[in-house]
Amino acid sequence: MNISTKKWLFLKYSSALLLPLMAWFIINFVSIYDSSYEVVFEFFSRQPSKILFLLFIVFAFFFSSLTISEIFEDYIHDEKIKNVANKVLYLFAIMIPLITTISVLI
Repeated sequence: MNISTKKWLFLKYSSALLLPLMAWFIINFVSIYDSSYEVVFEFFSRQPSKILFLLFIVFAFFFSSLTISEIFEDYIHDEKIKNVANKVLYLFAIMIPLITTISVLI
């Protein structure tokens, strides 16, 4: 399978997984928006909310990194700059969800 085909499939699968997670997050965010710190902390401390929020963050960064990578492919013509930009992008796409996961689980 071609790498472009794999990227396209990963974009489609991640967007399909991201839709219900985003709907869950928006519905719950509206319900805790004006709440106190204790209510918000209790919401993110419960196990289902914690797991779903982490999945939302991981899939959101995976989707955004693939999308931005495609933009790099289209608009950056120098191969060295494109490779560096993609490597930095993938590094941040791994580090930020990892830091978020560690922060939420502690």
